[in-house]
Amino acid sequence: QVQLVESGGGLRQAGGSLRLSCAASGRTFSSTSMGWFRQAPGKEREFVAAISWRGNNTYYRDSVKGRLSISRDNDVNTMYLQMNSLKPEDTAIYFCAADKRVYSRFLLTTASAYGDWGQGTQVTVSS
Repeated sequence: QVQLVESGGGLRQAGGSLRLSCAASGRTFSSTSMGWFRQAPGKEREFVAAISWRGNNTYYRDSVKGRLSISRDNDVNTMYLQMNSLKPEDTAIYFCAADKRVYSRFLLTTASAYGDWGQGTQVTVSS
């Protein structure tokens, strides 16, 4: 099991930037692929981005490509989500999650593939 704590959320105007962090502890972070998901009020939780355990492979949902960037630093057990050119439709609670498997060859976009979740951090973008 890995414990995850998100931080960095806040209120921004459209076009602004935020950087979310996800601090991990517990089982080996460096061997686990990670993901970011988000959930807006009244909507289903949706995949945002994923990064491989080595950090050399990433995948994004189409609506955030070119604006959001996922990264990780295995030396400090932390994953990041750099959010630029924010839009009101980015408003949601953002969750980080750890893949159930270690040394996975694939990046998955379904929530059921992830076994450990953080408590979430609120991102609000005003127009």
